Amino acid sequence: MQWTDIYAIAIALDERYGDADILSLRFTELRRYIMGLSDFIGNPEHCNERILEAIQMAWLSERD
Repeated sequence: MQWTDIYAIAIALDERYGDADILSLRFTELRRYIMGLSDFIGNPEHCNERILEAIQMAWLSERD
């Protein structure tokens, strides 16, 4: 997975961190969670706030 695989990341996050309070996560924590996913190979330098916000919202949507 790369940073642009927003929905795949959201699904993987929900599977691994299903009990996390998504809206209380700081972007630094969210970034650490994403980079810790076993299938994630994205370059840390290609991450920005817009991408993290999109992933956070997709993850929230995945829960609904």
